Amino acid sequence: MQTVILVLIEVLIVIGLSRLVGLGFQRIKQPLVIGEIVAGIMLGPSLFGWLAPEQAAILFPPTAVPFLNVLSQLGLIFFMFLIGLELDPKYLKGQMEVAVLTSHVSILVPFSMGTLLALLLYPLVSSASVSFTAFALFLGAAMSITAFPVLARIITENNLQGTRLGTLALTCAAVDDVTAWCVLAVAIAVAKTNSMSGALPTIIYAMLYIGFMATAGRWFLQRVATYHQRVRRFTQFALAAIYASVIISALITETIGIHLIFGAFLMGAAMPKNPELVKELAEKTEDFVLTILLPIFFAYSGLRTEIGLLNKPILWLLCAAVVLVAISGKYIGTYVAARVGGIGKREASALGWLMNTRGLTELIVLNIGLELKVISPLLFTMLVIMALVTTFMTSPLLEWTYPKKLIKLDDIEQEAVEEIEDCPVNPYRVIVPIANPNTQKGLMRLAVAIAGDRLQHSIVHPLSLIEIEENYAFGSTPAEADRLIQERRFDMQELIQSLELPQTRQIIRPIIRTTNNVARETAQIATIEQANLIIMGWHRPAFSSNRLGGRVGQILSTGRVDVAVFIDKGEERLDTLLVPYSASIHDELGLEIALRLLINSDQRRLTILRVAHGEQTQTEFDDEYSSMLEHLPTTLRDRMNLQVIEAPEPIHAVVEASASVDLTIAGTSSAWGIQRQTLGRYTDELAIECRSSLLITRRYSQVTSNLASVLSSANADLAIDGSGVGVS
Repeated sequence: MQTVILVLIEVLIVIGLSRLVGLGFQRIKQPLVIGEIVAGIMLGPSLFGWLAPEQAAILFPPTAVPFLNVLSQLGLIFFMFLIGLELDPKYLKGQMEVAVLTSHVSILVPFSMGTLLALLLYPLVSSASVSFTAFALFLGAAMSITAFPVLARIITENNLQGTRLGTLALTCAAVDDVTAWCVLAVAIAVAKTNSMSGALPTIIYAMLYIGFMATAGRWFLQRVATYHQRVRRFTQFALAAIYASVIISALITETIGIHLIFGAFLMGAAMPKNPELVKELAEKTEDFVLTILLPIFFAYSGLRTEIGLLNKPILWLLCAAVVLVAISGKYIGTYVAARVGGIGKREASALGWLMNTRGLTELIVLNIGLELKVISPLLFTMLVIMALVTTFMTSPLLEWTYPKKLIKLDDIEQEAVEEIEDCPVNPYRVIVPIANPNTQKGLMRLAVAIAGDRLQHSIVHPLSLIEIEENYAFGSTPAEADRLIQERRFDMQELIQSLELPQTRQIIRPIIRTTNNVARETAQIATIEQANLIIMGWHRPAFSSNRLGGRVGQILSTGRVDVAVFIDKGEERLDTLLVPYSASIHDELGLEIALRLLINSDQRRLTILRVAHGEQTQTEFDDEYSSMLEHLPTTLRDRMNLQVIEAPEPIHAVVEASASVDLTIAGTSSAWGIQRQTLGRYTDELAIECRSSLLITRRYSQVTSNLASVLSSANADLAIDGSGVGVS
């Protein structure tokens, strides 16, 4: 009983640490799986056992480790089932000639280089009981494999699924995956018999079983798919039958003499790729496998990873050689083959970095090799470091080689291409983050009213970012992302069609993306699109009551562009505007937006409110206001009203004035109780008390703006003189 309690405590620690470290790695734009692998290593002798050996021995005694092994093997079985389940044959249809050439060369080159490296490593880090053939096959397989699930996740996170590079990478990785697993099966058979000739019966049995699963097995599973289409869901009995079949298939391949993971993979690959069936099976399986069982596998692997074994400079040099051969073999093979296939230099380079992703798949290969004693604990540690380095480097090198501004240009959708060609050189761009198209009509109406069409050509980009699940495991993530994007595109079109003025719809061009960090992606897109303004709705944070917290606060803090936050009080009209003015740069942005609204509609009226208190005088504002009025046409000046009042509390004066207007526009100033701070507590009294809808503005540039620059862009009908002086 004590052992069971100890194992449960170990599981709790593994789950907590893997989530914590995994989320930390996501913050630095790395796949969750990398953080979870690192968490497993941290629990082993490389860190915990090194810092506190006595406590590590108590927490992970030899008697408890076999229990972790059983749980991790169960996790691997169902993980490989999920990989096979979501390895969609459609990935094998696009750009097949280039993909087959590239994928096989990207296996052949690192496999050959790994075999040559085996000549150096075999006498140094291998035991005499292992044949060189088995050793070389395993090392070659470790060098040549690509982690299809992690690569698919990276492609989705970078919105590459709709690009030529993304589709080519997925096709190459799918071919690579199938080929690499076949090579690994041969390597296992050779390792168990210690000769190629002795492995022939195992290989023949494996081919017969593959043929059986591709014919009779697939026929039976097609009946399962037909049943699912009829009832629309799996009962617990049906699900139990499928899971039992996965385990039976795993046992068959283990009995044949390859490994139980191949049976689970074959079962998943043979399942019909009906989207509803795959989705339900994945959803019912993935949460427990990815949250509980796989972190246990990482911990079990970490207990067997001993970085302390690399205790000599020569061993670190050998480790560096392993990493160098793995990177150069995969990159060079992919790059050269892609160039021969007619792919451009930049795309070929990016493809090379993507194919270097090894991640969890590499860890599976290494654990099999260690169990079979084909590779030693020392080489196992070197190859774990290689897997981490090659996967960790993928995202930053991809961003360096193929930045997001090029992803936009590579989008194969014709609509996107036409939008780029039709855009003028310097339009006024407004980014509007839309979390829910069904509830943010007021936000879109305001954004279109601000952009207008009287001052200059404008473009409003409704930005809908779909947060993808944190799961990293599945090859169908790009397909799922495409499905979600199409659904959101339909919702966005309904929102656009609901706007009252059809003529304004031509300036609306939606941007729909997937992301794992909404605030960061919004700021990046605003920079890429060279936006003039981000206008977003307020969303109350889950654990705070302030209006400028959560994602809104993150965008305010990180956006390198002017930002406005809209708090909609349900007022549909925008005919009367109020701008409380305290001569701050944020208030000036509010006044610019108000002037744009005023120019874009002849029915609107604007009240500029200056609250004098303390030592402030009325004359101070009169001079600024008069200077601006001198350069306004009569058509605008007649619709503007100046109010200067004295009040001890400016906020209360603004709240009272807001009762008679449709929209109040206020800068993030302490004068109005909505000061934006990087750290500390936010104040938002005006946001709470304001009786009209409220737009909170924040100027990015600390250089004082010139209000006349807005007016100088006005069209000839308004007869605006652009040579004026700004307010400040």
